[in-house]
Amino acid sequence: MQQIMKQAQKMQQQVAEAQAELAAAELTGTAGGGLVTVTVTGLGEYKSVKIDPKAVDPEDVETLEDLVLAAIHNAAEAQRALTEEKMGPATGSLTLPGF
Repeated sequence: MQQIMKQAQKMQQQVAEAQAELAAAELTGTAGGGLVTVTVTGLGEYKSVKIDPKAVDPEDVETLEDLVLAAIHNAAEAQRALTEEKMGPATGSLTLPGF
């Protein structure tokens, strides 16, 4: 039981460290060859959207909407990958006897 408690404490510390790293990280997602860029933190908080003026065509708003959505998805995927990278080692280290 004492070994389990030590593992749990170590895991808790690793999770806290990983969360701090995620909070400090900023990732970007792009679409349209960089015409639209979205910045998100490692915790999933969207910080900014940048749109190159070349992407703005009043006659074709749907394309711009698609580019923004694609950049958001790209940023979200980068955030998910970073979360798995940082949290995986922290949460995967706990082994319970008999399981």
